[in-house]
Amino acid sequence: MTALTESQVASVRDQFAHVATCPEQGNRVFFENAGGALTLKSVVKTSEHYAAIPDNQGRDNVGSHELVRVITQAKADMRDFMNAPGGQFFVGESGTELLFRTIMNACLGTSAIENPEYENLGPGRVLGSTLEHPATRSACARWAKIAGHEHHLVKHSNDTGSVDAADYAEAVTENTRVATILHTSPVTGMGVDVEAVVKTIRAVAPNCFIVVDGIQHAAHGGIDLTRYNVDAYVVSPYKVFSRHGYGLAWVSDRFSDLPHDALQNGPERNWELGTRDTGSYATFSDVVNYFEWLGEQVTDSNDRQAKFQAASVAIKNQEKQLTDAMLHGVGNVKGLSDIPGVQIIGGVDNPRREGLVAFWIDGVDSADIVKHLNERGVRTHLRKADHYSGNILDPLNQSSCVRVSTCHYNTVAEVHEFLVAMQAYDTP
Repeated sequence: MTALTESQVASVRDQFAHVATCPEQGNRVFFENAGGALTLKSVVKTSEHYAAIPDNQGRDNVGSHELVRVITQAKADMRDFMNAPGGQFFVGESGTELLFRTIMNACLGTSAIENPEYENLGPGRVLGSTLEHPATRSACARWAKIAGHEHHLVKHSNDTGSVDAADYAEAVTENTRVATILHTSPVTGMGVDVEAVVKTIRAVAPNCFIVVDGIQHAAHGGIDLTRYNVDAYVVSPYKVFSRHGYGLAWVSDRFSDLPHDALQNGPERNWELGTRDTGSYATFSDVVNYFEWLGEQVTDSNDRQAKFQAASVAIKNQEKQLTDAMLHGVGNVKGLSDIPGVQIIGGVDNPRREGLVAFWIDGVDSADIVKHLNERGVRTHLRKADHYSGNILDPLNQSSCVRVSTCHYNTVAEVHEFLVAMQAYDTP
């Protein structure tokens, strides 16, 4: 399967708000998708609709019944989209909050603090990697200490911008009780083979609770929880065509049984705290329906799973076309790899790449490049060696880099505009 055709891309772009223009800036190319993807027009409409409804769930009236139906349908859509075996979906404050919450419960639930089954087993290991976002690293550092566990981080590769199953194999032990995996890095743009890492962990610690940060990966589709065999998967819907204001988590049945915050005498497996925003669930149904619609543009299958898979392949191919053009050039305009002094994080031709290129120019302040591009209508982002990105940039001895993140609704013409702007940058 090839990249999307021009007419297909045009149809895709028509589904989103503010594709080519910013309400404040005017015309612009949006290459800041890793910071938050464009929003579906259907999501905007659905958000407005549910924001105006005063009813709550759980009442005996037709308005309340409809809200319950919408939430039930949304959870069914989520299950289809992520091919989830059992378990449950619930929304929270944000993806970061839900990662903290799931990791907290995994750490406490595998210690004698909250679970008598571990009373005589002593401390366990909480295993993650240096590739991960601070949401997982910070949560593990805090809750492993409170639970009496050891926190160990596997080192990622500067060369690949990722981490492999073999790296986890060197660190997993029989007493590894909790493990975290980053599906795709928001700094390097490189994916991780979740299935391979999970198999490596479970070969040594079969009962380990495994939490996956899928926040950066979700916009690229291709989530298969049946295949991954994990215990929790978290996404931030605003990074996958929905809106800000909520996060989404799935937890397995055995994770659902861990001790967790809940109302006394309430349902034992309930992970939702308080009244939920029906619009959160409804807008994620819009996202799932969009992926299904995209799949229908590239496959004749009537099977929903096949449509999701086809959509994911189309997205991957479209984004590879975009990043290849960015790296190697468009027409007679040279790509980043041909610009003197440009250094690409993770290397130039990296099959792990998911729609994102991060780079710096030797001897140049990356902030100046981002400002230069923005002045020419190309929106990118500065990543600094701070608490968000220092784990990636410090080992490279870099204080900052430029992140250019595409999505499948972007075009080669927009990449051309970016490269022309780069050619116009006067390197000191």
